[in-house]
Amino acid sequence: MREEAEQWLREAIRELELARHLLEIGYLNYAAFHSHQAAEKALKALIIVRLRLLPPKTHLLELAERLRSSGIPVDEVIDYLRDLNPHYLVARYPDAANGVPSEVYSKREAQHCVESASRVIEWVKKLLVS
Repeated sequence: MREEAEQWLREAIRELELARHLLEIGYLNYAAFHSHQAAEKALKALIIVRLRLLPPKTHLLELAERLRSSGIPVDEVIDYLRDLNPHYLVARYPDAANGVPSEVYSKREAQHCVESASRVIEWVKKLLVS
């Protein structure tokens, strides 16, 4: 695996570890945000390896579309990516969350984000070795 891709994947895994820790200590909105970041960084690793491109500076669904348009089927994880996508903004900004993000997130929602990111990373890992 190219060094750049390995770095992105390692950082994705660290983001997921952080998201899990934040979930455990009750920082639910930040768990959601870092779950989003974990999935995004994992997709960037996949783009480097499979498309042989430096990853574009864009977000989850645009990265997924780039992969899909290059022939990599993302159907297995697209629902997880769609679920994670809003948390880039909603988890951090009161105007996006319709309230204080740290007060509006539920544990169930944050857990779903962590699980979604985990599924995306596992999917990326499978594609990186195949």
